[in-house]
Amino acid sequence: MIYFRGCVTREKLKEIQEATEEILKHADIDYKILEDESCCGSFLLRTGFVDETKEVMKNTFNKIKGEKIITSCAGCYKTFKKDYPEILGEEIDVMHTSEFFNDLIKNGKLEVTFLDEKVTYHDPCHLGRHLEEYDIPRDVLRKISDLTEMKRNKEDARCCGAGAGVRSAFPEITENIAKMRISDADEVKAEIIVTSCPFCILNLKNISGNKEVLDISEIILRQIKQEES
Repeated sequence: MIYFRGCVTREKLKEIQEATEEILKHADIDYKILEDESCCGSFLLRTGFVDETKEVMKNTFNKIKGEKIITSCAGCYKTFKKDYPEILGEEIDVMHTSEFFNDLIKNGKLEVTFLDEKVTYHDPCHLGRHLEEYDIPRDVLRKISDLTEMKRNKEDARCCGAGAGVRSAFPEITENIAKMRISDADEVKAEIIVTSCPFCILNLKNISGNKEVLDISEIILRQIKQEES
């Protein structure tokens, strides 16, 4: 099995990789990472570079074909699960880490207890609206935290503002959208925003103030360390 980190996790949010690898080792899961990991092609595809996307996809597919893939990135997950079959005609055996962690908990390979912090969940567009996966991350969080829903959630969730090149092209718009999402969390007095997308984390963290924004791997690892201490 390959743990495919994704560009943002690999280059900018290495704490997500570290948390994920600690969880996998804690659960005694045999896996590998690609030292020459390349982009899945998601960002190029969302910004209109279709021909370039195909070349990147072919290169990456040659590195992962025949392997089971887990990934931290909702964008990578959507690209592998939906876009590779549609564009390359190639099926990828892929799971998002939230799905994989949920299976580990259900199968008794990860023992969980409760955290005291009040948590809310932000639905990434690629995992939620694009693939209609709303429940599994929440199943995980309800096992380890006091999960409180924001008023706008699931299919009605507000975008973080970072996707499809908006963060690069229109930074002010991106920041204003992120501020609205932080306000949604403030309304329900959440102490921690958890999500399953590095792009969302990167964008929300910029304006979150004292509020924590964590990947689902990070909050699971925090729970594990609390249990061990």
